[in-house]
Amino acid sequence: MRKKKKIIGYTTGVYDMFHIGHLNILKNAKKRCDYLIVGVSTDEVVRKYKHKTPIVPLEDRMEIVRSLRYVDKVVVQDSMDKMKAWKKYKFDILFHGDDWANSKMYNEIEEKLNQVGAKVVFLPHTPGISTTILTEIIKIND
Repeated sequence: MRKKKKIIGYTTGVYDMFHIGHLNILKNAKKRCDYLIVGVSTDEVVRKYKHKTPIVPLEDRMEIVRSLRYVDKVVVQDSMDKMKAWKKYKFDILFHGDDWANSKMYNEIEEKLNQVGAKVVFLPHTPGISTTILTEIIKIND
């Protein structure tokens, strides 16, 4: 009898000011794979695509994510290039929040990953919560 192949999942995020939306994505991703690798974005990556700097230092964000029972491995995401990540981790599924579904960037990522036998699964975005929203609330209450 052949041993069933373990499904490797991969997801990334900033995980700044960790909140229930982050937890929901990681919990939902882990339900769909056997081994979940989580890439935590460097400050430089965040500045390039979000044009802001995280509040919580990278090492602290990584330690928070590492401590979660849904996460098997935490790695540094130093590039938005998902094919570079696939070559390194050989994941079967890339998980991302559905707020990016059908975006030009993710349509291209999906096409490239399909060519190597990996797929993209979009998970529900938790409505009403984001680090941006939390930051705005803090500014209002300051």
